Amino acid sequence: MNQSNTTMNAGIESPAPIVSVKPIVLPAPERGDGLRVRVSAPVTGHALPVLVFSHGFGSSSDGYGPLADFWAAHGFVVIQPTHLDSRTLRLAPDDPRTPLIWRSRVADMTRVLDRLEQLETSVPGLAGRVDRDRIAVAGHSFGGQTAGNLLGARVRDPDGGDGVDLSDPRVAAGVLLATAGHGGADLSPFAAEHFPFMHPNFAAMATPALVVAGDHDDSPLTVRGPDWLTDAYHASPGSKSLLTVFGAEHSLGGIPGYEAAETTDESPERVELIQRVTLAYLRRALGIDDVDWKQVCSALLEGSSPLGRIESK
Repeated sequence: MNQSNTTMNAGIESPAPIVSVKPIVLPAPERGDGLRVRVSAPVTGHALPVLVFSHGFGSSSDGYGPLADFWAAHGFVVIQPTHLDSRTLRLAPDDPRTPLIWRSRVADMTRVLDRLEQLETSVPGLAGRVDRDRIAVAGHSFGGQTAGNLLGARVRDPDGGDGVDLSDPRVAAGVLLATAGHGGADLSPFAAEHFPFMHPNFAAMATPALVVAGDHDDSPLTVRGPDWLTDAYHASPGSKSLLTVFGAEHSLGGIPGYEAAETTDESPERVELIQRVTLAYLRRALGIDDVDWKQVCSALLEGSSPLGRIESK
């Protein structure tokens, strides 16, 4: 482990054992399928903050163990819905729900927030230990757009309008990992043809957020290059931070899973960096403490061989 990582780890408490329950199925008649949810939480502790995580396209609530397990082991109740685009649900391409999958995803997240009490009581030993006043959202790739919608980002209308406001006042902060940038001329021809919802407007995304981007994430969805994945930081108002992970591609070193086939840049060190920085950011943004955040920022700034860079506005 390099010097910066050693320093970064010094302020993080030891992980706690966790319990994970799945599937918890929330009724969703208008959705066409019940909403399958996984809940992970530490077996000890009280006043646990909530983190709702939106997976990338095709994944499910079974994915992203390197993040979900870490966050839960360090004091968060991590809730992972399985969206309709998951490969586990095998939704047909011509299914009438497909064109509005992006909107269905946001509704899934809102449904989770609406049913927090039910989810809490579905996990043995969790009832009465959740702080429902400290809620954050996070997401990777398509899930980053989904989480961003709850923070105030919008999807522009086909006619160029700003799009509908789907933000949720219960959400106090967010983490957006490898999240698509602006649409229009920035999209590749393939993306423009197949992803009509990929026209985000970050002008009203005022809720505090950490944006995480890899400087080698050369997405086929854009003609701009890796800086496209930083638009959510540069184009949004309010308090924001940006973690640029050096050498990272779209899977950011392997966050989609411990053995995820889509990982093209496997790096336990990058994953560990993202674990530590996101945890520290969430604790700071939710008003728990800011000691760890100051420490990780200093470690990256002063380390002899840092794995990334943090900037804030």
